[in-house]
Amino acid sequence: MKNIILAFFLTCFSSTLFHASEVLSYTKKGNQVIFNCKDGSKLSLTINSNAVIKIWYDKAGKLTRSNPSFAVVNDKLENMGEVNVNEETSAYEIFTSKLRIRINKNPMQLQIFDKYQKLIFSDFKDQGHVSDAKAVKAYKVLRNDEQFFGLGEKTGTLNRRGKNYKMWNSDRPCYSVTEDPIAKSIPFFMSSYRYGIFLDNTYKSEFKFGTESQDYYSFEAPDGAFVYYFIYGKDYKEIQQQYIALTGQPIMPPKWALGFAQSRGLYTKENQALEVAAEFRKRKIPIDVIYQDIGWTQNLQDFEWRKDNYTDPKGMLKKLKANGFKMIVSQDPVISKKDNKQYVEANKLGYFVKDIRTDKAYEMPWPWGGNCGVVDFTLPAVADWWGKYQQKPLDDGISGFWTDMGEPAWSNEEDTDRLNMKHHLGMHDEIHNVFGLTWDKVVKEQFEKRNPNKRIFQMTRSAYAGLQRYTFGWTNDSGNGNDVLDGWAQMENQVAVGISAGLGGIPFWTTDISGYCGDITDYPAMAELYTRWMQFGVFCPLSRAHHEGDNAVEPWMFGEVAEKNTKAAIELKYQLFPYLYTYSRKAHDTGLPITRGLFMEYPNDTEAVKIDNQFIFGEELLVAPVLKKGERVKRVYLPDGEWIDFNDKKTEYLGGQTVAYKAPLNTIPIFVKKASILPMMPVMQYIHEKKNYPVFFHIFPNYEDEKTSFTLYEDEGENQDYLKDIFSKTNITCTTKVAGYDIEITPEDKGFCQSDKRNFVLSILTEQKPKSVLVNGNEIPFLAVDVLDFEKDTTKIQWSWDEKGSKLLIKIPDNRTKININVNN
Repeated sequence: MKNIILAFFLTCFSSTLFHASEVLSYTKKGNQVIFNCKDGSKLSLTINSNAVIKIWYDKAGKLTRSNPSFAVVNDKLENMGEVNVNEETSAYEIFTSKLRIRINKNPMQLQIFDKYQKLIFSDFKDQGHVSDAKAVKAYKVLRNDEQFFGLGEKTGTLNRRGKNYKMWNSDRPCYSVTEDPIAKSIPFFMSSYRYGIFLDNTYKSEFKFGTESQDYYSFEAPDGAFVYYFIYGKDYKEIQQQYIALTGQPIMPPKWALGFAQSRGLYTKENQALEVAAEFRKRKIPIDVIYQDIGWTQNLQDFEWRKDNYTDPKGMLKKLKANGFKMIVSQDPVISKKDNKQYVEANKLGYFVKDIRTDKAYEMPWPWGGNCGVVDFTLPAVADWWGKYQQKPLDDGISGFWTDMGEPAWSNEEDTDRLNMKHHLGMHDEIHNVFGLTWDKVVKEQFEKRNPNKRIFQMTRSAYAGLQRYTFGWTNDSGNGNDVLDGWAQMENQVAVGISAGLGGIPFWTTDISGYCGDITDYPAMAELYTRWMQFGVFCPLSRAHHEGDNAVEPWMFGEVAEKNTKAAIELKYQLFPYLYTYSRKAHDTGLPITRGLFMEYPNDTEAVKIDNQFIFGEELLVAPVLKKGERVKRVYLPDGEWIDFNDKKTEYLGGQTVAYKAPLNTIPIFVKKASILPMMPVMQYIHEKKNYPVFFHIFPNYEDEKTSFTLYEDEGENQDYLKDIFSKTNITCTTKVAGYDIEITPEDKGFCQSDKRNFVLSILTEQKPKSVLVNGNEIPFLAVDVLDFEKDTTKIQWSWDEKGSKLLIKIPDNRTKININVNN
């Protein structure tokens, strides 16, 4: 029956679809091979590396595109030289060191094998590249056990199989747990068959992962060049790293951006900002950043402080800075028409997107500000003009921007009138998905032009593949607008949405802690949801509490217990800063997420790949936030291996099983992978409040004669010297011996040193008190744990034993020299 249905479908198919026919010949130039078909169509293969192939199908045979790629910045991944094509009777074949690429002649069919001749990727019969009146489509063979991950910031399960997705940046406040599309479009996915596909097309593309048939999946685009990259890798990490090599490395945020941030829709007043800042410091809740939402401006988007709300903005910013705060203000990509001299100026200069019907500025209705002109960021002259405006608040003392409403807002699929917008680089159907990207590019480049050697902080809502070169992200307006207290499902799905953001090349992101949507009228009733959202949110690389309107979501609003528990969660984020910052550098170097799905670290664990509501933070920590109302015992799946309870530092679990973990309101289920080292620091009220803080290395030893290690990364944190590889690293290795441990600390300073007056403190869980501790061959003195001074005394080497925690503590001044430590039990 299945075959009959498939045959019927293909019969219908052939009458409505045009598909490439017989391949007659090929031409080649360097690493590009163009296959010429009998019907005039062409298929181009560019061998970018031994593992990456650019595939371009053109029914008309022209192989031209209206714009260069907005996403790909480097497709010369390896020097492949001249490509050799082997012609056989029925096929052509190209070989790399990793792949065998086969083009069957009649009908044309693309197949890619690994070097062991295993078929990885194949056109579905003769339907590999087809077109009809609506789109160009690619149908690919679907295996019965194939799974798909990616497409960037999307709702639903991490595994995309059995679902359809569109790429059309959409303003969807209070989006559901299955709603699609939402604010970002990143047409890149990975298959469990060890390949990835990046569809380099900015139009409203669609992906159908087995919803039409169990035998094939498809992706399509309604217009534009049909270009996609095939990326082979031994695992998901290698595939993603090559995607990042194509589309660019993520920029690193300034270090303070990895602290906690507070926001509100009506954070738009000078006195309010100062009062909130003072209250955080009074209550000793760590925080680095206060946001100001769109109402901070006099007019959209003139970058002038609203006169009635801010009497002395420079003075306000100076006071905040003196107290360890940074301020971030919003930008919108439009200029309001009413009583706004900036609108007159921009219109005269021709800087607005045009209405194709009138050739005048398109009038965009905006959620606030009335009708607006949409700034055309694809027009080169706009960049410097916008840069001068945005520099005004930077000169006043703000520290960065969040670029909001960049879909642009109110231009969802149903808003078809927007398709009449004409940008400098094309009509809106082509530019829509990259509108936010072109804006973010201008913001970053102008910031760097006018603030040399400073890192930008820019956090964006709407963007396209490649955004990691310019900006960071947040997951749009989440939460339940109908009933704010019933936002549990939305919060739970934020875990998967955030993991997916990372798969799209966005390692630095945040959820709106508390959920943006819904009026809060009963704070005690909201306390549990707020607490659990915070306990998850502090493990977002960027952590911001935010809510709509004047709904306050500061920790003290929800009662003493909620304040205590959320404060503890925020303090943990600050303690983990050295660990998080190390992985921030790894994210820059590799593009790998910081918040990772279990499937990425444990692709062969069949249960781990099903998990959507837990994540690996870095590589050593597993976090399973409580995401259900009233839950006090959390079912946690522990992947293969051995795991240690982070909260008590003692209890060990064997992986490959689900455990019941007690999680009252003050507890976040966190587990450490056995044989790990975690660098931490003391709680501070803002990042690096103290320059000479001690670094605690929590060592979870390996088995006898085996090692564990970690390399701590540090740099100045606010300038761009990291791009010149000016940094400091500290490698620590612990080898477990029959009767103790051998530890080696090896510093590497490349033009930077965090401090010459700080301690390293090694904390090792061990069942017995050591007999002695030697440093560089010399026995060091023992000191009672309650008199050991970790922060002020940076001259003495000492050790202690904490009987309550069965914990060895070794304090060593960090003199940036190699240190050998022997612990003798």
